[in-house]
Amino acid sequence: MEINIVYSFFLIFSGAAVLASVALFTRQPLILAYIVLGALVGPYGLSLINNFGLLADISEIGIIFLLFLLGLDMQPKALLHVLRKATLVALLSSLVFAAIGYVIAIVFGFTSYEAMIVAIAATFSSTIIGIKLLPTTVLHHRHVGEMVVGLLLVQDLIAIVALLILAAGDEGISVMNLGKTFLALPILIGVTFLAVKYVLLKLFSKFDRFHEYVFLLAIGWCLGVAELAKAMGLSLEIGAFIAGVTIATSPIAQYIAESLKPLRDFFLVLFFFSLGASLNLGLLPNIAIPAILLSLVLLAAKPATFYGLLRTMKEDKKTSWEIGFRLGQISEFSLLIAFLAASKAMIGESASVLIQATAIIMFMLSSYIVVLNFPSPIAISDKLRRD
Repeated sequence: MEINIVYSFFLIFSGAAVLASVALFTRQPLILAYIVLGALVGPYGLSLINNFGLLADISEIGIIFLLFLLGLDMQPKALLHVLRKATLVALLSSLVFAAIGYVIAIVFGFTSYEAMIVAIAATFSSTIIGIKLLPTTVLHHRHVGEMVVGLLLVQDLIAIVALLILAAGDEGISVMNLGKTFLALPILIGVTFLAVKYVLLKLFSKFDRFHEYVFLLAIGWCLGVAELAKAMGLSLEIGAFIAGVTIATSPIAQYIAESLKPLRDFFLVLFFFSLGASLNLGLLPNIAIPAILLSLVLLAAKPATFYGLLRTMKEDKKTSWEIGFRLGQISEFSLLIAFLAASKAMIGESASVLIQATAIIMFMLSSYIVVLNFPSPIAISDKLRRD
C-alpha cells in the first residue's frame, strides 16, 4: 500500500521529535535519532513508510542548501588559497583510504571487483557530516572550516570522476568526457560570477526591501546553479557551493544565510531518516564483522593520515588533529557509489550493504567524537556549542 506524503511527514517529524527528545535527555547526537528512526519505520523495519525513495530524493535538497549556506560564508580569495593546500592532501589521503578498503574487502572474501568498489567508497569523507558539525560563524574557527571545505571539494571532484567511470561500466569512459568534466568547472564559475555581477546583485539592490522576493531569488539562484552544474557533468553540491561563493561578498549574504537555515534543517532531517531507512537489516548479520572492522580501521586511519599530511603542510598539531577527526568518516557519495554499482550488477547485495553499514556506523561514531570533543552547533556541552 502506498502511503501519502503527508502521513510520511507526520511519522518522520513526530517520530524525530520524540527520539530527539530522548537523545537530548541521554546526551546523544541528534543525528543518531534521525538515523535510528529511519531504520525503525522504514521498509526494512516496521515498514510504516514504503515510499522512502521519494523522500531520499527530496532530502538531497538539504545537502544542496547546506553547501549553498557554506559558500555564503566563504570569500573567493581565501577559498583559492585553501584549495592549493588541500588538493595534494586530498589526493594522497585518498590513496591510503582506498588501499585500506581494498585489503579488508579481499580478506573477507569479496571479489577483486567488489573490493575495488569498496576501496572507492572508503576514499571520501562526508560533506554533510563535516559541514553540519562545523561552527561556520565563529571567526577564530574559520581556518579549520576553510580547510575542511577545501578537502571536501577536492574529494567531491574525485567522486564525480569515480561515478563517471562506474556509470560508463563495461563501455569505458573517454578522455574527452573526463576533460569536459574538468573544463566545466571553470566555465561554471565564470558564468555564475558574471551573472551575479550584472544581474543578481542589481536585483538584490533594487528590491532588497521585499524580504519574500530576496528569499525566493536566493533559493532560485541556489537550485538553478546546482542544476546547471549537474547538466555540465558536475554535481548538485558543487553547483550549490559555487552559487553561495559568488554572492558571499554581497552585503545581503548574511540575511540570506539566516533565512535559509530552518529550510536546510528541515531537509537534513529527511536526509538522515532516508539513510537509516535504506539499510537492509536482514543482511546485517552476514556483514557485521567486516563492516565493524572496516569502520574502526578507517576511524583510526583517517584522522592519523590527515594529521600527518597536514603537518607536512605546516599546519599546527591542534588544527591538524581537529580537521582529521572532522573528516573521519566515509561519505554520502559512498552510498551513491554502492547503489550505482549494485544497479549495474558490478557488486552483489552483500558488498552494497557492507558499504551502507560502514557509512552508517562511521556517521554515528564520527559524530560522537566530534560532538564530544570539538566545537559544533549540536554539541552536548554548553562549552563546545557554537553556531
